[in-house]
Amino acid sequence: MNPAFKQYLLKLTQASACKEIEVIQSLWSGYGKISRYQLVGASTDTVVVKCISLNQLSAHPRGWNTSNSHQRKVKSYQVETHWYEQWSQGCSSACRIPKFVGSFAQGQDQWIIMEDLNANFPLRKQQLDLSEVKVCLHWLAHFHATFLNEKPTGLWEIGTYWHLDTRPDELEEMEHQVLKSKAHLIDNLLNQCKYQTIVHGDAKLANFCFAKDGKAVAAVDFQYVGGGCGMKDLAYFLGSCLSSAALASLETELLDYYFSVLAQAFEATSLKFDFQALEQEWRQLYPVACTDFVRFLLGWMPAHQKINNYNLKLMKAVLADL
Repeated sequence: MNPAFKQYLLKLTQASACKEIEVIQSLWSGYGKISRYQLVGASTDTVVVKCISLNQLSAHPRGWNTSNSHQRKVKSYQVETHWYEQWSQGCSSACRIPKFVGSFAQGQDQWIIMEDLNANFPLRKQQLDLSEVKVCLHWLAHFHATFLNEKPTGLWEIGTYWHLDTRPDELEEMEHQVLKSKAHLIDNLLNQCKYQTIVHGDAKLANFCFAKDGKAVAAVDFQYVGGGCGMKDLAYFLGSCLSSAALASLETELLDYYFSVLAQAFEATSLKFDFQALEQEWRQLYPVACTDFVRFLLGWMPAHQKINNYNLKLMKAVLADL
């Protein structure tokens, strides 16, 4: 353990001793790790620490170890630290996230110290039933309502890890010429929509932690949080946990549920605009958001399983309208 970080952690938590007891996972492309630390004599027994090392260009698992990729990662960790320091306190119990404990940096290394969610949200799921999908949509709706019309100061101006400006290498590799030629039009539709919020930016199933009864979730991993249309999170999340057939059959029910929760959450805000106008705009942009993600996949990994009949059908319709 880095001595300076250890000293900071002990002082921050008022613990008499600390030690790393478990590596939860390695960070993408070898940029560090997420670990559980045991504390002695502190008000809490454990914390989770995201340890980030930016001192070298790491090996990307898909071969995308480019300068663009490295700079995107560097910024993503800066954004995540800022999110926890300046934004995370805005999240209510309806869009639960780990409580921020502290952050520390030394040279090219940085650490984010967070609440250990395992006490209340111990389950990580690889498959969901319909009620569990709706639990995650409930979280997303409250998150989006919380940050409606907020300027993403210190975050990504355009949230999500796949947005076009950060993916020139993948766009260049894309073989689908019609989609390639209209990629900027699709990007502009999403970026210039009237109603904006803060999007999670990486709202896949793996980033949701479930309570034991499956009726509540907390979300983690805010490297790509930033401004945007809420449909970007929805398109990505649903594609991460549902098959092509399930997406086709459940689309209307799930969108209706999301917007019903969003409307209820909107009522609790002090915002004065017409919610029906937001819903109309975002519903129209859902297939556009799906197409935008397919654009990324076709350049990044054309054989990816998320490129399915459902998304290709939506893409075909969107391209025909442009």
